[in-house]
Amino acid sequence: MSLYLIILIISLAGPLALSFEKNLKLYKRWKYLIPAILITMIVFVAWDIIFTHIGCWFFNPIYNSGIYIKKLPLEEYLFFIAIPYACAFSFYAVKFHFPKFKLNEKWTKILTVLIVIASLTTSLLNYDLTYTFVNFLVLPIILLLGYYFTREVVQYYLAIYPILLIPFFIINGILTGTGIEQAVFDYNPEVILGIRVLSIPLEDMFYNFSLLLSPLMLTHIFEMRAKKNKKV
Repeated sequence: MSLYLIILIISLAGPLALSFEKNLKLYKRWKYLIPAILITMIVFVAWDIIFTHIGCWFFNPIYNSGIYIKKLPLEEYLFFIAIPYACAFSFYAVKFHFPKFKLNEKWTKILTVLIVIASLTTSLLNYDLTYTFVNFLVLPIILLLGYYFTREVVQYYLAIYPILLIPFFIINGILTGTGIEQAVFDYNPEVILGIRVLSIPLEDMFYNFSLLLSPLMLTHIFEMRAKKNKKV
């Protein structure tokens, strides 16, 4: 079994088992959450395939199964299911046990505006760095969509995201080379700023922000639509 697959299994095992916890009952959200994750997966896998083909990043064959689809190892596809699910579990668990752990309307608006301005500025100032440019261009689009269509989700997400960064640093740290001889996947230095936290490119923290927020937004939209249809 590849190291990449082992990391994904460990990341998913706990959240999946605890999804049946009698109070949280996350499994009841599966009919909304799983389609949301799959839709997000399609978008981000397409991004991944394009960036792999143009040489923005590469995968180390030492640490994967050797099964490739469109130049992506099988584990990379599973990444876009396992990690969003594990983080969605953490999001809903925090929200369930600490329902007041969210930003108010004022600070949600202020922080959203600041993030959008900072992201767009970073993107435009680094138009020659492909990953940096696209990453910081996509983030404000997703965040603004979330703010206007699923504001409650954004209120919680902005408060909870620092907590989600803890497993991110552990998992992404290992995947990008922290504590192992070679990275599971790495980046072309010509497409990133070159600023790293441990072995993690700075851009990944914001890529992760977009990746994890997207299925939460879609899940909320699907839930609200289902409730509206029931009332009708």
